[in-house]
Amino acid sequence: MDVRRAVNEGRCLVDPRPLLRYDFGPGHPFKVHRLGLVFDLLEAYGLVDLDSVHLILPREAETDEACRFHTAAYLEVLRLADTGLWTPNLFAHGLGTADNPVFPGVYEWALSVAGASIDCARELMAGDAGRAFNPAGGLHHAMPSRASGFCHVNDAALAIHALVASGRRVAYVDIDAHHGDGVQHAFYDRPEVLTVSVHQTGTTIFPGTGFAHELGGSRAKGAAVNVPLPPGAADDLYERVAAEILDPVIELYAPDVLVTQLGADALRGDRVASLNMSLRQFERTVRRFASVGVPWLALGGGGYDVGNVVRAWTLSWAVMNDVTLPEALPEGWSSRPEALEISALPLRGNGPTGPSPGLAVDDVERTIAGVRETVFPLLEALARG
Repeated sequence: MDVRRAVNEGRCLVDPRPLLRYDFGPGHPFKVHRLGLVFDLLEAYGLVDLDSVHLILPREAETDEACRFHTAAYLEVLRLADTGLWTPNLFAHGLGTADNPVFPGVYEWALSVAGASIDCARELMAGDAGRAFNPAGGLHHAMPSRASGFCHVNDAALAIHALVASGRRVAYVDIDAHHGDGVQHAFYDRPEVLTVSVHQTGTTIFPGTGFAHELGGSRAKGAAVNVPLPPGAADDLYERVAAEILDPVIELYAPDVLVTQLGADALRGDRVASLNMSLRQFERTVRRFASVGVPWLALGGGGYDVGNVVRAWTLSWAVMNDVTLPEALPEGWSSRPEALEISALPLRGNGPTGPSPGLAVDDVERTIAGVRETVFPLLEALARG
């Protein structure tokens, strides 16, 4: 698959360390400290100091930037909640819940993640980088006036808005275990954005959306592609979906820019989802994205086994730099106590997963056939203009 060729070999990486002071709380599954461990491991492998790599620091998105998707009223409530104290109308905006807590600095956290993703998009638009990665990004559930699914501000939607405003045609591909509902909502009737989500079926997991019949609005039929997977889906089914759905829909759409959400919660052993992808399959999927050959913005996302997250995003950044990493973790790569939970296994984990259950295979075969029969003709029509 080779849609077009990126024009710049530079690489842009968001330094997440300024974000480590924020904390969702001790009982919350979203662990911000994973970002520091990712950066530590990238440094240990020499992937931060490559000649082609430059770092950018997070900065708070401006209000007018955030209002390209979010309402001013919601942003004001989020700003008032920044103290970590209760304020009126929190619950009406999905805030102050177990999923979406308010904590000291919550506004700064959310807007800083968003600003970093927007700046990554600008790096691509300016030609200063051909590939950019914000591991803190990919917070794809936030809606215009509501926090959702651990996501307070939808950085992915805001970065894509910046790309579209510059005239780019964008393909957004989301491999998080949870449907990328907020991003789909943002562009459901926008033919200049293709949203593709491969996720655990909404009949079994949050947010309960992302079914194959969700195809796009009246002006953009075919611009939303959803591949719901049953629990237990393993490498064999992920490989089939990549070959039979992801590759051809990206090629049909022929984007100017690729944006990917690389949530690691589809990996075997995640505490929230029930899929069975291996780290080796994750790496193979990221290599497919690298082969598209257009400017590429990668974002992080979910992942509630810290060891999986750190390995997956280290492998991702290596692929983005055309580097193949050795299997062994660097000796003594981190002295931080949190690193102990990811140091027991090699970089690519325990190896490939076994075959998917027969019922899961039958289910996915039906989904693939339906998507190819329904979506492909619509995408061909979109490509013709």
